[in-house]
Amino acid sequence: MSNANSLKTDTQFSVFLANKPGVLCRIVRQLAQHKVNILAMSMMDATEHGVLRIVAEKSKLARDTLDALDLPKTETTVLTSTLPNKAGAIADVVERLDQEHIQVHYAYCTSGSRNGKSLGIFKVSNINKAIQVLSERKPRRKSSATAIRATGRGRRK
Repeated sequence: MSNANSLKTDTQFSVFLANKPGVLCRIVRQLAQHKVNILAMSMMDATEHGVLRIVAEKSKLARDTLDALDLPKTETTVLTSTLPNKAGAIADVVERLDQEHIQVHYAYCTSGSRNGKSLGIFKVSNINKAIQVLSERKPRRKSSATAIRATGRGRRK
């Protein structure tokens, strides 16, 4: 996380859907008609229902649009982070949170263009501490080989 500005909290909407054809289509069509830009979306299904998680550019507009559909939903504050689209980007975030004993309840991300950015969504146990941890710039550690060589040189006479 090289840029603290890439971290922020956002509202995630979890919409509970019946597993029937056309339900997802109805929701995303309604959001599109109301000019709600979806920043990230995840869909999970179970036997009888599905859970659609959405983070939108304008939360109030998304809330009003989803309310008009009269579907059961909840709102959750999540941590969003702009990530480089490269191997290890999510691992870096999760490892840093783990080192500070911050539990990641779930996470998902957008796909980014090649050499571009993606958006990571993280539901964590302590959002304020997570922002603090991920905003800190960590000094680069010297490799152990360099440390051994430096120690060896110090002992020469």
